[in-house]
This record gives sequence, structure tokens and C-alpha cells, in this order.
Amino acid sequence: MDSIPPRYRVLRALSIALLLLGALDPLEGSVLIGIGSVLLAFQMHFSNDQRRRLFITASGMILSGVLFLFFFSSLGGFGKGNLSWWWGLLVLPYPMGWMITVISLLDTGFRKKRG
Repeated sequence: MDSIPPRYRVLRALSIALLLLGALDPLEGSVLIGIGSVLLAFQMHFSNDQRRRLFITASGMILSGVLFLFFFSSLGGFGKGNLSWWWGLLVLPYPMGWMITVISLLDTGFRKKRG
């Protein structure tokens, strides 16, 4: 992994903080997680990191899942309304993208530590 340019360190720290703060309440914090993932994807893209495609893809997954989460919430949610639980599969990219992002960040940190 290439070293992070100094101008991107603040952006990376802010995006990681937003990802972790949003995880305290994944439904209400989905906006924070979405913003954090977009900021992290921008940081990775502009710093020409090796894993930028992975973070951009994970950010797209998070945003699409959050959009469906808000859409289904505006329709009244799942269960008693017109939506069956199968529609919940469209929200699945949100937690998957978050897990991919966190695991990739942890892997990057461990690789950096090992040298």
C-alpha cells in the first residue's frame, strides 16, 4: 500500500469516524455511513490507492442499499404493509458494503503494521 499523502489524512480520518459513528445505530446512522463511504472512496480515488475500485464499489453498494432503505421506509416498511420480506434483499448491499469497507480498512492497517 502506498503511503497516504498528508492532505488526505484528515479526509480519511473523518470518513473512518463517520463510518464508525454511523455503526452505533445502523438505521439512523445510515446517512453518516453513506457520507463516510463516499468520502473514503474519494480519498482512495484521488490518492491513487491500489484498492480504490473496491472502496468505490463498496460505496456504491452502501448508497444503493441506503436509498432502498429510505424508499421502503417511506412506503411503511416491511411486514404488515404491501411489501413482503423478500423486498428486504434490496437493502442487503448496505450492510455488505459496510462490512467490505471495514474489513478492507482493517486489512490495510494490518498490512501497514507488518511492513
